[in-house]
Amino acid sequence: MENTDLMKFIVNNLSYVVTVLVIMMIIMYVLMINLFYNINYMKKRYKKMMTGVDGANLERMIIGCIDDAAEVGKENQQIKKDIEDIKALLQQAITKVAVVRFRAFEDMGSDLSYAVAMLDSDNNGVIMSSIFGREDSRSYVKPVTEGKSSYPLTDEESDALRQAMRQS
Repeated sequence: MENTDLMKFIVNNLSYVVTVLVIMMIIMYVLMINLFYNINYMKKRYKKMMTGVDGANLERMIIGCIDDAAEVGKENQQIKKDIEDIKALLQQAITKVAVVRFRAFEDMGSDLSYAVAMLDSDNNGVIMSSIFGREDSRSYVKPVTEGKSSYPLTDEESDALRQAMRQS
């Protein structure tokens, strides 16, 4: 088809061509109105997001959250250091205790004498013992280093020491 044929076709079908163009214009107008409403909706959401709940804008809220996170990180580091200090201190604290009660003399009626072993996590500490008699009572303290005492231990003191060392 040449240009003249095309022109003849358009002129002969002018009413159809105009109708198609009007329909396309209406469709474009509807699409334009839809886009206009969508843009307004997005603008409203953007303004709401940027102003926040209490009027603060989003940028200030994000910066505040970042500052808060940095502060929490500093606090966590301090807490970790404190925990390590507490763990080191607990290594030296008395954590193992055992008590053995016994009757020191046959003529005494009950188990009034005792031996107490108190140790830290490295099995260092003391053994305290008390021997109760009719006329008097005697107390002894013996140091313990790495589960052994430089002083001789009675059977009851040795038993209390073994019981304490078995504790975790």
